Amino acid sequence: MIYLMRHGLTDWNVKKKIQGRTDVELNETGRQMAQDARKRYGDLHFDICFCSPLVRARETAEIFLKDSGTPIIPDERLMEMSFGICEGEEHAFSNPESLLYPLFQDPVNYRKVEGGESFEDLFARTGDFLEEAAYPAEREGKTVLIVAHGAAITSMICRVRNIPLEHYWDVLCANCELVLLQASV
Repeated sequence: MIYLMRHGLTDWNVKKKIQGRTDVELNETGRQMAQDARKRYGDLHFDICFCSPLVRARETAEIFLKDSGTPIIPDERLMEMSFGICEGEEHAFSNPESLLYPLFQDPVNYRKVEGGESFEDLFARTGDFLEEAAYPAEREGKTVLIVAHGAAITSMICRVRNIPLEHYWDVLCANCELVLLQASV
């Protein structure tokens, strides 16, 4: 089985700032969310954890898996979607003047910003990760945990469940929510 978890809350999440590849750490609420998730999902065992190397995902994985003995393997393909020149921008989700507004409101017509990634780039990278790392581990009988970011996780869910781009954000999971990606390959 393959499970996904989005990192805990950061100060940038609270301020509605675009994080992307900017390496923002968890805030105290985010750390508590990861601890609460460890208690809530404590009956599950994971044989391996792949995580984004960004500190907010890595710290979430470390807190969630504390004392479990589960190895945590960073993989750059799990980094958040790059939002290029718009990283650090506030309220891009709701500001029609933002270059990222179409990303959130009309994903089918989004065109990557300078220095950023397209949906095609994101799907290719996370798809490569699934094919080269997660699926082989699952075929070996391992229960896999992936700790990453909102857009990266959503791309994997959409890929596996054949969700069209116009419904991309409909499957965004909450911070520290555990989602079953699939039961078997």
